[in-house]
Amino acid sequence: MSARIRPGTLRELGLFRWGFARAAGRVTGTGPPAIFTTLGRTRGTFTGWLHFAARLMPFGTLPRREAELVILTVAQSRGCDYEIEHHRRLGRRAGLSEAEIAALLGGPAVSTFAAREQVLHESARALVAARDLDDGQWARLRAVTSEREAIEFLLLVGHYDMLATTLTTLRLEPDRGRR
Repeated sequence: MSARIRPGTLRELGLFRWGFARAAGRVTGTGPPAIFTTLGRTRGTFTGWLHFAARLMPFGTLPRREAELVILTVAQSRGCDYEIEHHRRLGRRAGLSEAEIAALLGGPAVSTFAAREQVLHESARALVAARDLDDGQWARLRAVTSEREAIEFLLLVGHYDMLATTLTTLRLEPDRGRR
């Protein structure tokens, strides 16, 4: 299956967005990620989205390992191969082990997640499934997060749920690693 909208060129993206995509590819060990070269076609919308997304991850209050755990949980819950592969790489860089990533993606359970990480995982799955948290799950989430972290958690899950919809509908295929 091919992408419904092809990635933009330097001329279509402009120098900033093109340069950002190339730099992001160096970080992820791929070519310029299709998420950036495709969404970058929206120019100003892309720039605003990128600012918002960066405030959640990597510059949010949740530590990177926890943010990646949440993002991988959402990607798995939504069946978004693009986000799974993109954040599998980033998750490893943030300290998630191969076994932990496999567990988040539906593989065998592991015992290395901290109690807080388990609550974040359960809460992310519940939120994607029901678009809400029942009182019990909310109480478990609040027991391990500050008020700000709880709000950012909700925004992070909602953001990556929205992104999964966009990437899946655009039929973006996972980026290939550089050889």
